[in-house]
Amino acid sequence: MAQQGDAQLPSSAAALEKLQQSQSLKLLSIAETLAPKDHSQSAQKRSSAVSDDSEQNGDTHPAALQADLLHYKELFGKLRFSYVEQVTKEKFLRGITDNPPRLVEAVDNDAKEKEINALKAALKEHKTEIADILQELEAKGRSLSLRYEGVQLKTQTLASLPTEIEGLEASIEALKKEQMPPFTNPELTLPLPDTKRLLEQREADLTALNAQLSQLQSSLPNRARELEKLERELKPLETQKHGTVTAAKEARRRREDGGGIGDELEERGRWLRASGQALDNMLET
Repeated sequence: MAQQGDAQLPSSAAALEKLQQSQSLKLLSIAETLAPKDHSQSAQKRSSAVSDDSEQNGDTHPAALQADLLHYKELFGKLRFSYVEQVTKEKFLRGITDNPPRLVEAVDNDAKEKEINALKAALKEHKTEIADILQELEAKGRSLSLRYEGVQLKTQTLASLPTEIEGLEASIEALKKEQMPPFTNPELTLPLPDTKRLLEQREADLTALNAQLSQLQSSLPNRARELEKLERELKPLETQKHGTVTAAKEARRRREDGGGIGDELEERGRWLRASGQALDNMLET
């Protein structure tokens, strides 16, 4: 088991080292390309919701990226307005300065307006699709950000685990050495699964003993009544025994005194002894 654990440690260390290797994330590289050149100007454009932690993390923080995105939207909106205004002015000036001047009829204006309206409708549809895609990307980005932070936290925890395991193993070895005297009962040194199985077995035995004890306690009144009945039956037998013993002693005395009735007394004595023996056997049972 120890060799197997030692074999697993290098593989775990290699996996942890692989996780700790610096990986270039695509989102971070995109954020670096979108970062403004003038950091002071971008800092002024950011919202007040950016915390100190986001400032420490630089332009890769989600709040900072959101502020940059709003800044770029405003900037591109202004650039688009300036571009449209400039192009319109150039076309107007070119139209009035041409020789001969270019004249546009109402029919051409109507056709151009229809074309522009169709382009606006297509553009609006594309904007709606892009807005949906952006919302989906934002949701996925937030989810990936949370997962990335969780992976980093777990990686830090895993990095501290080998040191903690070594410290715990050293503490276990020290406790084993300090254990005085060592356990002589092998059951006290069993591992946890065997200890649980032994405990379950002992609890089952205890339950069986409690059931037997309850059964014996329930049958105790019946045994007491049987004992009282036997004692009542025994009293006449004891009285009869005392009478028989007394008669046997009297017959022995008369036989020892002599007389013509010796054989009769001897026969009666044998009968009395047989009766006494039978009573003794009955009382013993």
